[in-house]
Amino acid sequence: MAKIGLFFGSNTGNTRKIAKLIKKRFDDELMAKPLNVNRVEVDEFASYEYLILGTPTLGEGDLPGLSSDCENESWEEFLPKIEDVDFSGKTVAIYGLGDQVGYPDEFVDAMAEIYEFVKERGATIVGAWPTEGYEFEHSEAVVDDMFVGLVLDQDNQSSMSEERLGTWLNQIAPEFGLPL
Repeated sequence: MAKIGLFFGSNTGNTRKIAKLIKKRFDDELMAKPLNVNRVEVDEFASYEYLILGTPTLGEGDLPGLSSDCENESWEEFLPKIEDVDFSGKTVAIYGLGDQVGYPDEFVDAMAEIYEFVKERGATIVGAWPTEGYEFEHSEAVVDDMFVGLVLDQDNQSSMSEERLGTWLNQIAPEFGLPL
């Protein structure tokens, strides 16, 4: 079995595209293929010691899911299913997509929901990301002046995404025991 689970929720497909870019960097022995949380069983998710979790932020700072007008279930419906998973001993990195121009007051807020969820259940969270280079008013995903994970704005800064992603993966690689 691969060492790292790579899970995402998506509405438009952008978060899935980023998951595929992450997977391209690592072979199958190290990282499992990216899986949408609407197609994952709890046991499979819980079996990984290392997790990379991706989410977009929708509407007024919401997780993707049926109540935010997604066509399919997503993080909103999956988090209650994994409520009893013990994240102690698990290392988690989070990436999030958001629109800093269209939603400057709730920029990547959905990341904060996942962050709080896994933190409350004992996860070690890695991959904090600087807020410099983004223009927004407020984000629940900022803790100690850093984002809780990698932030990508495919709407306004898509040309920066691959470089940011590469830098972030190099940052978290040692925490996951990955080669650079």
